[in-house]
Amino acid sequence: MVAVAVAQFNATEDKAGNLKQITDLVDRAVSRGAHVVVLPEYAGFTAPRMDERFVRSAEPIDGPFVTALLGKAQESGAYLVAGFNEAIPGSERVHNTLIAAAPDGSIAATYRKLHLYDAFGYAESDHIQPGDIEAPETFTVGGHTFGLQTCYDLRFPEVTRRIVDAGADTLLLPAEWVPGPLKENHWTTLVRARAIENTVFVAAADQSAPTGAGNSMIVDPMGVVLASLGESVDTAVAELSTERLTEVRTKNPALLLRRFSVTPAE
Repeated sequence: MVAVAVAQFNATEDKAGNLKQITDLVDRAVSRGAHVVVLPEYAGFTAPRMDERFVRSAEPIDGPFVTALLGKAQESGAYLVAGFNEAIPGSERVHNTLIAAAPDGSIAATYRKLHLYDAFGYAESDHIQPGDIEAPETFTVGGHTFGLQTCYDLRFPEVTRRIVDAGADTLLLPAEWVPGPLKENHWTTLVRARAIENTVFVAAADQSAPTGAGNSMIVDPMGVVLASLGESVDTAVAELSTERLTEVRTKNPALLLRRFSVTPAE
């Protein structure tokens, strides 16, 4: 059994303020028993619109934000997953990167967003460079293997399937799911769909208003919402059991019965 928390807040251009909110939310989640805490996409810096501010504010992977996250993981004894804008030397664009910080002060896994949000009038690719298609990185806590993906990747089911094929039985999904007509419905539907079709747990941490739609949630492999946050700045915790995973995969052996595999597009 492992306790996972989703932590929801509205990140801003104030990096120090964002780290203060992260620290407070991690403390709250750990006090509620969390071993893994999932924070939103762009938790280190968010501006009201995607522009050159994301490039100017970007940091290397050994910069202040990741260093602070690693320090907080050591202090709290929990694994912390959060997104930040990662500088690319010599480039006018940056990566949208997730870091999993381990309690021993190491980086347990990284993930660079693959599908950029060039939809609904948004153009993330103007300033963000997609990550390379590489073998998914995972880490294990309390008998559960965790994989990472980011926000708009949720609309591409093959991304999650590749992570599950790499051994993950729990998906951690930081997001800044931009609000808009029907967007909240898409979010809740797709989070549950990825859990159901892959028979995995999903812990999806969104930003709260105004930059995010909220509704952070933890969903079990049958699509049952175990914990959720609505619009609040807060944390929600759920216990994930390997017994539940085995039970669901016995009832619904969809992963064993499938007849197609996922390969990268040319």
